[in-house]
Amino acid sequence: MRLLGGPAGLALALLATSFTPRVAGNDVLAGSFWAAGAVLLAWVSFLVITRRRDTTARTLEVVLRPQHYLQATVQLSVVLYWGYFWRPVYDHAWLLLAQLLFAYAFDMLLTWSRRPRYVLGFGPFPIILSTNLFLWFRDDWFYLQFMMLAAGFLGKALIQWQREGRRTHIFNPSAFSLGLFSLLLIATGTTELTWGQEIASTLTLAPRIYLFLFLLGLVVMYVFSITLVAGSAAIVLFGLSALYSGATGVPYFIDSEIPSAVFLGLHLLVTDPSTSPRTPIGKLLFGTLYGVGVFALYALLGIVGVPTFYDKLLCVPLLNLSVERLDRVARRLRPAGVLPFPGQTGPDWTPGRANLVHIGVWVLFFGLMAAVGSTDGRHRGDTVPFWQAACAEDRPLACQRLIQIETNYCSDNAGWACNELGRHLAGSDVIAADPERARDYFGQACELRFQAGCLNLLVMGTADRPAPPEETTLLQANPRPLDLRLLLREAGPNLVDMPEPALYARACEHGWGFAC
Repeated sequence: MRLLGGPAGLALALLATSFTPRVAGNDVLAGSFWAAGAVLLAWVSFLVITRRRDTTARTLEVVLRPQHYLQATVQLSVVLYWGYFWRPVYDHAWLLLAQLLFAYAFDMLLTWSRRPRYVLGFGPFPIILSTNLFLWFRDDWFYLQFMMLAAGFLGKALIQWQREGRRTHIFNPSAFSLGLFSLLLIATGTTELTWGQEIASTLTLAPRIYLFLFLLGLVVMYVFSITLVAGSAAIVLFGLSALYSGATGVPYFIDSEIPSAVFLGLHLLVTDPSTSPRTPIGKLLFGTLYGVGVFALYALLGIVGVPTFYDKLLCVPLLNLSVERLDRVARRLRPAGVLPFPGQTGPDWTPGRANLVHIGVWVLFFGLMAAVGSTDGRHRGDTVPFWQAACAEDRPLACQRLIQIETNYCSDNAGWACNELGRHLAGSDVIAADPERARDYFGQACELRFQAGCLNLLVMGTADRPAPPEETTLLQANPRPLDLRLLLREAGPNLVDMPEPALYARACEHGWGFAC
């Protein structure tokens, strides 16, 4: 019974965090903390009452596993580096601490409700950090974050199978909860309750994020021998993206060959050693299927009008279900001499030596990606004139991508982009006409002091007295320096401090002819 003081103390600490200024300033958020703490304390009380006559001793054993604390260290490094350039991550710190307190208490109570022995270590850390690297709920809906974490631990504890002679969990806990809640958000059309879209798009605010993730990934690859998983996924994605680009003349992913959030996922989400194949060929197939799955889901989600950032989350649980089958396939292929490579055949190749060869191949491939501008360098999809030209040439999906890009920049308060959206919606071949929305965009451009937007708003008339079609000659104007600071940021920070001569030189490089 004394051991139950541990989760009780963690629950009280969770309640104490609700009095911090970050949490107390929002009544709904504070209520979520109190509800989570109350559930934990009620659970402790239930165990105290029901176990009073139980003579079975509950035990706590401390086991520090490298796969837990090394993964946590790498994930925390990403959080700190990313948060330095996108401050909402640091503002999230108290909420991250609360999730850790909840996770440890929930895990202890769940374990002692089912069996007498609890292993204390860093296990909850990578689960919490991995979850928060891809999805977290907004303050008014933060109770769903606690529910998502609970789902991950329940999945780990209850959904298990016999693998290699021992009982173990099937799903990567964070991937299971992320996949489950992603499906729920998609089904209910409530993505706006989360920071998911912002998380996926703000990683690139951190300079050289691809290189940073690559270097951190080398640590995980060396220690846990998951190079074949991450490397094959990256190679497949890069190859499919290149084939699509060669066939259509436009990038598959708007401004990259592998989006930064996907690059993070193939290093720190799909590579959990406990829920991935054991054999080299199994790992190769596992990574290949992840790359194909992300590629296909990106297109499918875009077709049905769902935010595409879910692409990297939905296929991992399905892949976790396939690991035994993939290992069986690998064992059948090995005697047949199919797909020989270091680590699979040959008596001179130890697993460690083979992994070093795989890491060497991965380093060379990443170097190739960097050399062709597919990592942190400028990508042709970063330039608005490229998409304007591609749309004019009627390239596949180019006009839809142009509208998407202009919508994003308009949301960032680029008056030029708002005016362009208004022009498209007023009547063009790019998108179906919608005069009312066109007026809204012209009004937004005018509020942002983009003169052409004000004049176009006058030309369009009002909803009650619209201007005759033959009299609606809409104006187009070049971006102002203020707009260029947004349009030229190449998915990075806004160019607030860039001198105007350098700004116009950069605009010329992007294909804005007026700036040359």
